[in-house]
Amino acid sequence: MRVTSKGQVTIPRDLRELVGIEPNSEVVFTVEAGKLTIAPKSGKRMDSDRGRLADVLKALGALEGTGDQAIDADTLMTMTRDR
Repeated sequence: MRVTSKGQVTIPRDLRELVGIEPNSEVVFTVEAGKLTIAPKSGKRMDSDRGRLADVLKALGALEGTGDQAIDADTLMTMTRDR
């Protein structure tokens, strides 16, 4: 597959049908681990990603302010390596 000078590519019909990308529909691009992915905007993957992000943000919120500022990085590494 070749990218045009305008940055455009044609998504093969079989792949569009497989993931539910219809003509004139909106898509979402994401970059994860150096890979570019494309998915329908209202697809299950986007809903799943939003749910995962919400879970991570909730977990981070619960941890906020719980760290011990007196522990330096070397001590922390020693504590976690020997588990």
